[in-house]
Amino acid sequence: MIDQDLRDVILAEPEKILEDRDVMAALIAANERAMGSNIVDLRGIAMERLGQRLDRLEDTHRSVIAAAYENLAGTNQVHRAILQMLDPLSFEDFLKGLGGEVAQTLRVDCIRLVLESVQNADDPALRRLGDVLCVAEPGFIADYLAGGRNVPLRTVTLRQTMPDSTVIYGEKAGWIRSEALLRLDFGKGRLPGLLVLGSEDPHHFKPAQGTDLLAFFAGVFERTMRRWLS
Repeated sequence: MIDQDLRDVILAEPEKILEDRDVMAALIAANERAMGSNIVDLRGIAMERLGQRLDRLEDTHRSVIAAAYENLAGTNQVHRAILQMLDPLSFEDFLKGLGGEVAQTLRVDCIRLVLESVQNADDPALRRLGDVLCVAEPGFIADYLAGGRNVPLRTVTLRQTMPDSTVIYGEKAGWIRSEALLRLDFGKGRLPGLLVLGSEDPHHFKPAQGTDLLAFFAGVFERTMRRWLS
């Protein structure tokens, strides 16, 4: 016999039993065993399938919520980086900010701005601007983005680093494992540019990830650079 105190609680608040999925599942299973193996309880089967469907819906719901929070966090991150990028009043401070607080906000280990130019990269005026700026010969950016393949060049490319990344990362090339490449268009008559975000984590940037926020960041960066170049 059921304990009297427990029986009184159940009779006083039967909805508590109905709201407890585990208890209801146990009751249904006990009912099926009591009916024997020769009787099929279609209602029990339907409830079991509904329970499985509810589990799947709850898992999907949690995944959607998690993705929404992650997207919101990423949006706030990019917005903060853009505001920091717009603060400097000189190009030298602009580059220092990229390698400092902007890189920290974006949670990357390295930022490089690659500009194609016929000017010598060892020019003292360029070296004074720090190691964020990387000057390469015309055509380097397209070759680096393509990685030796005949593929269309996208605005944002996410991948693991290439063997010839020493030109961009210098001494850091040995520990940068993945990168986001943001192709930059500075306008008619100007050579292209490339903003490179590098990470020690080989899985930080992967081709399957979304690129909308990085494409937006690249668009703002392009417009900011046009101001400096003019």
